[in-house]
Amino acid sequence: MLTQRQNKILQAIVRQYTSTGQPVGSKHLAEELPFKVSSATVRNEMAVLERAHLIAKEHSSSGRVPSKEGYRYYVDHLLDPQAVTDNDLVVIQNSLGTSFQKIDEIISHSADILSNLTSYTAFTLKPEQADVRLSGFRLVPLGNHKVIAILVTDSGDVESQAFTLPRNLDLDALQTVIRMINDQLVGLPLTSVMKRLNDDIPLRVMHYMHSVDGFLDLFDNVVSKAAREQFFIGGRLNLLDFSNTRDPQALQTMYRLLDHNDELSHLLDAGKTGEGVNVRIGSEISKDKVLDNYSLITATYDVDQYGKGIIAVLGPTRMLYSRTIGLVNAFRQELAKRLLDFYRHYYDS
Repeated sequence: MLTQRQNKILQAIVRQYTSTGQPVGSKHLAEELPFKVSSATVRNEMAVLERAHLIAKEHSSSGRVPSKEGYRYYVDHLLDPQAVTDNDLVVIQNSLGTSFQKIDEIISHSADILSNLTSYTAFTLKPEQADVRLSGFRLVPLGNHKVIAILVTDSGDVESQAFTLPRNLDLDALQTVIRMINDQLVGLPLTSVMKRLNDDIPLRVMHYMHSVDGFLDLFDNVVSKAAREQFFIGGRLNLLDFSNTRDPQALQTMYRLLDHNDELSHLLDAGKTGEGVNVRIGSEISKDKVLDNYSLITATYDVDQYGKGIIAVLGPTRMLYSRTIGLVNAFRQELAKRLLDFYRHYYDS
């Protein structure tokens, strides 16, 4: 266990290094500490912290930098989340105050706002879709056997996708099937709709069509798109600003990670512990070494009966933890309010 003085010194090292990016020397640290102490005493205490693997010496200078263990100790024991400034709060509220037509627009815009506020890469995940129900399904012909499939949910979301129908498909029978689909499936949760697509719906469709695969694949694609988790990413290029490597292969691996929803879902879901803000550092994020020099801050936002979503910020281990955690905490509260207003307006209108 560290002494009070060692805690203060470690706290000062983390704050100075995350702010300046420069290794912290004992002489400068002694001048910045809130209590009077000689640089020799600071060096002795820094030696203790180094033996505890909380700080490390940079080869190019006599200064010290926090280790991943040091960041972890700082976040767990020494961090005081910085309250957002009035200006930050105004920026968040004004940005979320824009007129939006869809939930996806709010969530997507939120990723950009959070990225701009933190200068890191931000992720937003829309509220859970488990209870979202099918409100309607239709096909809009475009000519030359091309159609747009449109699916509407009771949350106000609209999914659409263009398809080319098989030329031997009976269009009159297709319209009959669509009416049957709406009669049988409207009002059911999307999870139940997907289950019935594998159970009884194919047999029902066969009463009207000789070949069901083309239509069922089309319908299944649109339902799956509406049901799956929707991620939005803001500030992808910010990764280049704070990456410790210029290895093209490592950067390609990082960007591939951002393009795989399943992997992102796993990373962000692992941070859903309790109702607070969760911080994972280096190997705590993933076994993939490409994330060893990053930290991931994750938080849930609660939209009452409409579900819970996730926001997250990915930055270097040398991130401004106090400010970033404060911003994430304030942002999730404002986002929840904005979404709740949207849902209430939608259902009351």
